[in-house]
Amino acid sequence: MQATASPAATSAKHPTGLYVLFFTEMWERFSYYGMRAILLLFLIDNVRGGMGLSEMEGAAIYGLYTASGYLLSLPGGWIADNILGQRKSIWYGGFVIMFGHVLLAIPAGSALFYIGLATVAIGTGLLKPNISSIVGELYPEGGARRDAAFSIFYMGINMGSFLGITIVGYLGQKVGWHYGFGAAAVGMLFGLVVFRIFGQKYLSDYGNVPAKAEASTDTGNQNRSLFFVVGLAAILALLQFTGILDLTTAQGLAKGAGVIITLTAVGYFLFILLAGGLTLVEKKRVGVLFVFFLGSAVFWAGFEQQGSSLQIFSDRYTDLNLFGWQMPSSWFQNFNPAFILIFSPILAALWIYLGNRNQNPAPHLKFAVALFLLGLGYLVMVVASKIALTGQLTSPIFLTFTYLFHTLGELCLSPVGLSSFTKLAPKRYLSQLMGIWFVGTSLGNLIAGLFAGGFDEGNVQQMPAMFMSVVYFSFGFALLILLFYKPLKSWLGGVK
Repeated sequence: MQATASPAATSAKHPTGLYVLFFTEMWERFSYYGMRAILLLFLIDNVRGGMGLSEMEGAAIYGLYTASGYLLSLPGGWIADNILGQRKSIWYGGFVIMFGHVLLAIPAGSALFYIGLATVAIGTGLLKPNISSIVGELYPEGGARRDAAFSIFYMGINMGSFLGITIVGYLGQKVGWHYGFGAAAVGMLFGLVVFRIFGQKYLSDYGNVPAKAEASTDTGNQNRSLFFVVGLAAILALLQFTGILDLTTAQGLAKGAGVIITLTAVGYFLFILLAGGLTLVEKKRVGVLFVFFLGSAVFWAGFEQQGSSLQIFSDRYTDLNLFGWQMPSSWFQNFNPAFILIFSPILAALWIYLGNRNQNPAPHLKFAVALFLLGLGYLVMVVASKIALTGQLTSPIFLTFTYLFHTLGELCLSPVGLSSFTKLAPKRYLSQLMGIWFVGTSLGNLIAGLFAGGFDEGNVQQMPAMFMSVVYFSFGFALLILLFYKPLKSWLGGVK
C-alpha cells in the first residue's frame, strides 16, 4: 500500500511511529473499555438512575453495541481503502467516538443515550481496523519482528483498558453513571491530541493515500454488493414474517444482527475467493484467514463475557469486600489488562527468541492453544458457579484464575491474528480484511451478549451448564485446528 519503508522501520529498533499509534490506541481503548465496563450495569440498574431493563434486554443491547463497533470495521476499512485513507479515517473516527461519549454523558433520556451508543459504534468502526493496518505497514519485512510490534501495540490497548476500567468504572459505580461516560470522552480527546501532534512527524506518508482497490471501482462489483445488501434485507424480512425472529425486541434485533454478521462475513470471503482476481497462493492464504475468522469468533464469544455474564457473576455472586471496603465489581475486568501488561512483553520476547531459531509456532497452532486456554478458564467458572448455587459468595480467586487463563489465550490469539491478517491479506484488500478480522470479534461479542441474557435470577440453576457449553465449543474447535494442522501450514505459502 505504501511505496517504501522509512529507515526507522528497517532498523534494529522499532520505529517511533509505532509508539504514536500505541498511545493513540491506548486512549481510544480507555474510552471503549471504560464505558463498556459499566454499560451493562447501567442498563439493568433500577436504583441509581440506570435504565432499569431486564437482564435479557440489557444483555441484548450490550451485545448489539459491542458487536456493532467491530462489525462497522468492515465499511470502515472500505472507506479507508477507497475514500479517506487510513490516517484521515483514524482522525475522523476518533472525533466521532468522542462526540458519542459526550452524548452518553448527558442525562437526557433513553433516546439520546441510544443515539450516543450508535455514534460511538460508528466512530469505532472507522478507527479500529485502520490503526492496526498502519502498524502492519511499518514492518514490510514481516516475520517475528512484526509479531513483536503487535504485542507491543497490544500493551497500549491494555494500558488504556486498565486505566479506563479503573477510572470510568469507579466514577460510574461510585459517583454517577454519566460521570463515567464523560470521563470516556476525555480519554478519546487525549488520543486525538496525540495522533494530531505526533502523527504528522513520525508516521511519514503511511496511510495518507487510499489504496483504491480495483474491485471497488468495478460497476459489476458494485451491483453485486447492492444485490447482497438487498438479499440480507430480504432474509431478515422473511425471518420476521415467519415469526422465527421478532425484530421489534432487543433480543430479536440481536439475533437478527447475528444473521447479518454471519452472512456478511461468509459472503465477503466467497466474493474475494471467487471474484476478487486472486492468484492460487492468495486464495489459499485467504482460506487460512477464514479459519482464523471462525476461530476468533469462537474465542471472543467466550472471552468477551467478561463484560456480560462474568460481570453479572462478579456483581452478584462474588465477595467484593476488600478490607471493609466494597470494591466496584467492574474492577474485576481489570485482571485482564493487568495480566496482559505483565505477560505481553514476555511473549513478545519469546516469539523473537523462537523466530531467530526457526522454531516460532505456526499461527494456527497458537490459535488452538488460545482456544484450549479459554476452555480451561471456563472449567474454573463451572466450579465457581456450583459453589454460588449453595448461596455462598465465591472467592475472587476463581475469577482471577479465569482471567489469567483467558489472558494467556488472548495473547496467543489476538496480536498473532492481527499480524497474520496484515501478512496474509492481499494488499488491495488489506483494510477490508482487517475489518473482517474485527467482524469475527463482532460476532463473538454479540454471542456473549445473548449468552448473558440467561443470567437472570430465575435461571441461576443453569449457570454450570451454560459455562460448560463454552468449554465444549472452545475445546472442540481447538481440536479441529490441530487435526488440519498440516494443510493449513501448506496454505500459508511460506508466510511465518
